[in-house]
Amino acid sequence: MDIKIEKKKGISQKKNLPYLAGGVFLLFVLWLVFRDHSSTLRVDARTISVAEVKQGEFNDYVRVSGQVQPITTVQLSPLEGGIVEQIVVEEGATVRRGDVLVVLSNNNLNLSILDSEAQLAEKQNFLRNTQVTMEQEKLNLRQEKLQLDLDVQRKLRKFQQNEELYRSKLIAREEWLESKEDYELAERKRTLVMERQVQDSIYRSVQVEQLEESLDNMRRNMLLIRQRIDNLHIKSPIDGELGQLDVVLGQSIATGTKIGQINDLSNYKIEAQIDEHNIDRVRAGLEASFERQGQTFTSVVRKVYPEVRNGQFKADFNFTGERPDNIRTGQTYYLNLQLGQPTDAVIIPRGSFYQSTGGNWIYVVSEDGGKAYKRSIRIGRQNPQYYEVTEGLTPGERVIVSGYENYGDNDALILNK
Repeated sequence: MDIKIEKKKGISQKKNLPYLAGGVFLLFVLWLVFRDHSSTLRVDARTISVAEVKQGEFNDYVRVSGQVQPITTVQLSPLEGGIVEQIVVEEGATVRRGDVLVVLSNNNLNLSILDSEAQLAEKQNFLRNTQVTMEQEKLNLRQEKLQLDLDVQRKLRKFQQNEELYRSKLIAREEWLESKEDYELAERKRTLVMERQVQDSIYRSVQVEQLEESLDNMRRNMLLIRQRIDNLHIKSPIDGELGQLDVVLGQSIATGTKIGQINDLSNYKIEAQIDEHNIDRVRAGLEASFERQGQTFTSVVRKVYPEVRNGQFKADFNFTGERPDNIRTGQTYYLNLQLGQPTDAVIIPRGSFYQSTGGNWIYVVSEDGGKAYKRSIRIGRQNPQYYEVTEGLTPGERVIVSGYENYGDNDALILNK
């Protein structure tokens, strides 16, 4: 009798397992191939700021802050050192040119004046004594010459008489020769005295001239020393306002030490600090404007200082028209400095996203507003209101301009409304 053998169900199910695993693996591969590789992050749409990309006029300017300063400031420095004896004018007072501000005292300078006066008196006495001596010498020479003139006349007369007698053979030849030699000697002596008179006259003239020149130098020196005494009175060099006076009674001040300044209040300027990135674009002649009391005032760059400190450089602005009525030194004005002419460009509003991206990319919102995708862009110029986009965006698109600090490196954002 034959026995019927039944098929086992477990064995057939095991045979189907490889096919099932292969199908699952194929589905996994297809998912890996066709899935969205971008990383996403869900954010609350109410916490972001969205702006529209526009085509419009880009005004090339920067906002800088500046302080009002006097148009000219003159430093106060004593030409002569000394001790502060009196403060005539207090800081902040209006002064005129030549007004005495501070009085100093200097005992050493007083001693120098007394010494110079004594030297001058001594030289004056020496000059007078020399002149008296020269006059006496001059009179002695004249008296000597008169005596020699008389001696020459007498010996000439004796020689002439002896010559007549010698011709008549009434005297010896020796006596005639002696009278002749005496006359010639007297003549030579007179010639020497006359030459001495000429030489003494030249010498006296030169000596007196030198002495007088020395006296003139001493007199000028005295004037200079007296001027040094006058320099102990520190005076205002210009009309203006006395500022930053830094002296106290009894203080010792050296020559050339800055003790204050005079502010010329006839006009004002604005000193502004500008970011160093604009140093190549800022130059003298550029215009700037600011608003004050509901009115717009204009100025122009007068001077650009090349030195950069703490990432900024300084520039001076002069008013080109009216200035505010209540202008005061130290006031702060916010200037719009025009760097170039307005141009047509693709622009987006400024936002804190720039601090995270450096202007290299931005999140662009999809048309339905449900997502935002990262996109590379290029930003050119910027002003306090807008960035100029030179590449990566088209007008009409919407972008997220708020900060990206919490978004990490995600390529897309899901905007939950």
